[in-house]
Amino acid sequence: MRKIDYLRISVTDRCNMRCFYCMPAEGIETVPPSEVLSFEEILRLVKIFGELGIKRVRLTGGEPLVRKGIINLVKSISKIREIEEVSLTTNGLLLEHFAADLKSAGLRRINVSLDTLKADRFKMITGFDNLSMVLKGIEKAKEVGLLPVKLNTVLMKGINDDGIIDFLLYAGGNDLVLRFIEFMPVTPLWNKDYFLSIEEVKEICARNFKLTKIPLFGPGPAEYYQWEDLVVGFIKTSRDNCCSCNRLRLTS
Repeated sequence: MRKIDYLRISVTDRCNMRCFYCMPAEGIETVPPSEVLSFEEILRLVKIFGELGIKRVRLTGGEPLVRKGIINLVKSISKIREIEEVSLTTNGLLLEHFAADLKSAGLRRINVSLDTLKADRFKMITGFDNLSMVLKGIEKAKEVGLLPVKLNTVLMKGINDDGIIDFLLYAGGNDLVLRFIEFMPVTPLWNKDYFLSIEEVKEICARNFKLTKIPLFGPGPAEYYQWEDLVVGFIKTSRDNCCSCNRLRLTS
């Protein structure tokens, strides 16, 4: 029997970015506040799941840092006896402001979603000219000890696939764990013309770096490789990854 000890909780469907492959230009119909789980309800569920064997909790969104009171939620979850680790995935826009408080509240690790290191491309993808804010947030997370900081990069053909080597150099030079992710066919905005298989990405990386496969670097579905100080993971999303990992997803 497969052991499940990792719970992902989406605390909001709201986001402060408008990534073209995720958010329609006209926006989305958000969930009414009355239908969103309160922090009290989330904590009750985490306690129940903890008693059933959950040891690690990851908070996601939307963008979890836009939910008012997120620091208090992190603090409360981290105090639950059965929970050994609380982590969070963010787009990084608010990270510089929140990093120190998140660390003090008990957050252990953080993942930052970042699809380009070029300012003009960042604006094209997200709708905002705020790349510098994300990069400052990453540095702040490292400074306060939210380690390892992992970068989640969705690769799209003709959009950001020319930045693969730049990301490898940036991650290796800044003590970051990089994860390249296939463009997921899970929303109406998915476009097959943007699809770049993870096998193609591996080939590009292998032509430039002598990568050696290493053991899993956390509970997620990535296959990890290393070259000197660089650790890079590859996540294939065109098939169901959840069949082989120990996680449970809860959307509030």
